[in-house]
Amino acid sequence: MSAQSEQKELQKIRPQRVVYPILIGFSVIAYLFYKEFDPAVFRYGNIHFTDKAIFWLMLAFFCIIIRDVFYIIRLRVFSNNELNLRQAFRITMLWEFTSSITPAAFGGTTLAVVFIHKEGVSIGRSSTIIMLTALLDELYFVLMFPLLLLFIGPGELFHIIGSAAWSYGIYTAVIIGYVLKLLWFLTICFGLFISPRGFGKLIYRLFHLPFLKRWKRGAGQTAIDLIKASKEIRLKKFSFWWKTFLSTFIAWTSRYWIVNFLLLSFFFTDSHFLIFARQVVMYIVLMVSPTPGGSGIAEMMFNQYLGEFIPVAGFAVVLALFWRLITYYPYLIIGFVLFVKWVNRKF
Repeated sequence: MSAQSEQKELQKIRPQRVVYPILIGFSVIAYLFYKEFDPAVFRYGNIHFTDKAIFWLMLAFFCIIIRDVFYIIRLRVFSNNELNLRQAFRITMLWEFTSSITPAAFGGTTLAVVFIHKEGVSIGRSSTIIMLTALLDELYFVLMFPLLLLFIGPGELFHIIGSAAWSYGIYTAVIIGYVLKLLWFLTICFGLFISPRGFGKLIYRLFHLPFLKRWKRGAGQTAIDLIKASKEIRLKKFSFWWKTFLSTFIAWTSRYWIVNFLLLSFFFTDSHFLIFARQVVMYIVLMVSPTPGGSGIAEMMFNQYLGEFIPVAGFAVVLALFWRLITYYPYLIIGFVLFVKWVNRKF
């Protein structure tokens, strides 16, 4: 990837776009507050902010830190420690930022190659890191979703009390999202482990089609990167795989315990495994969301899909707002600051 093409990719991301997910998310929250929230839940003592609440909230924040720490550890392992802690942290924040202002299906992957490369890693190794990240992330969901479905059952996992339309909608969206994830995972496996050269040729030929020609050069580079990545990945030892998958498992799992701790801050619940499972489902659904970072869709899903675990009527929207304030908006703010400084320094 040339410096010129890197700049073209970066030009697609304008920091001003940070406004769009904020507007969408807060518009949905404002609508839900108007429709469902009753201030009486605070006036009449239904909600208590106690020392216990502070304890569980601290654990929720700790889960966020754990998530990012293991992302950073994984990046360092993938780069053979070419990236130091500061660089790995910066890449993680920039990656989260671009994922937050683009539709979830795109995830900022293309730009992640630029972020890693500009931190001093070769373009071939940068592409390898992205391939490994995608492989292990998709493996987590490819394995986790069927296991949750097996242990919990579709009835509990998808049924929303009093809303057949939402139940059917979530079921349909998660099946589509899972099939896409499975296909992408199998595609990566085929390209990396079975026939990288053949798959590279297929990509290159595919992008000779008239409506895809404008991306032909990028597709050719992707094919070359895939072959290089495959050669390096095949040499990895078993210890490398279990360390990186363990990091992936801890990072994603800690991400899905945040809501459990938020609920325990104010209420007792014994449905923790089901709440965890529904968060996994929510993420898969958000992968097919057309809005940047799933903004708007995430808040509505939280309110509808997890609302039955919140015994105080109208309080689900408060927790939905708080959930997004601690898991989504910090990456917009931190990423915005880092992105502007990083672009000015690197270009």
